[in-house]
Amino acid sequence: MSMINKIKKMKIAVLFGGTSSEREISILTGRAVISALKRLGAKVVGIDFDGSPFMIKKAKPDFVFIALHGTLGEDGCVQGMLNLMKIPYSGSGVEASALCMNKALTKVIFKSNNLPTPKWKEVCAEDKINNNTFTYPCFVKPASQGSAIGMSLVKNKKDLGSALKTAFKYDKKALVEDYIKGTEITVGVLGDNVLPAVEIVPKSEFYDFKSKYKKGCSNHIIPPRISNKARLLAQRYALKACKCSGCEVVARVDMIVPKNSIPQILEINTVPGMTETSLLPDAARAAGIGFDELVLKIIEYSLKK
Repeated sequence: MSMINKIKKMKIAVLFGGTSSEREISILTGRAVISALKRLGAKVVGIDFDGSPFMIKKAKPDFVFIALHGTLGEDGCVQGMLNLMKIPYSGSGVEASALCMNKALTKVIFKSNNLPTPKWKEVCAEDKINNNTFTYPCFVKPASQGSAIGMSLVKNKKDLGSALKTAFKYDKKALVEDYIKGTEITVGVLGDNVLPAVEIVPKSEFYDFKSKYKKGCSNHIIPPRISNKARLLAQRYALKACKCSGCEVVARVDMIVPKNSIPQILEINTVPGMTETSLLPDAARAAGIGFDELVLKIIEYSLKK
């Protein structure tokens, strides 16, 4: 039986919205996935999820498509809930989700597997901070957030305190990461297949929340304007990063490529955005995979994991 015929016999719940700071984007992802599933002929129910298992139980789904970004949906919480309920779901499991949500732990995994990543230091809200211990410019970001929420580019030590204060609004821990000038790219991984790399050109100073999600605030270039050697390395690193962190089904690996140098991995997104401005659908399209087929493949690979 083909996958399309299978999902026509399934009831699929799409979890979106949630309670994280990425709620607005999650709603857009959820709507896009719901529309795709309807076009594919599936029986679909959208759930603006508040964390209650009763919302899922009431729907009685055969499969759950997780369109929740940030905490609750991307950190292993909903995955653990669905494991206990014995309901199959899209994407990575509990361990990989929790790991990749923690930027500092993910970097430890990168380093232990000889994957290049910018130097970083993790700081806690209660730490006494010595501004002179950091290299400037640098990025300050919450340890467990996505979509560049709470992230700042710090150009000198006098601005570090306010950047950390912003980051600590979203997390008790923050990452202070060396700024590396270069071409920002992202590489999607779908199953065991690496998608074409995408160059990200924000109109802002860096790829912030507005650049990510407001139409016209960034450009996506395929193939990226880097050497073939760097592009192939980036794809190889993306696949290895997913394997060593336990990611399954679908992920997006963000990197920076310094001029005439090797790609540096920034982070892994285990629930990539699926909006009209999102990077994963663009990469899939470049590989000849339309949006509806992308949703179908995510479900197919998820059921096989």
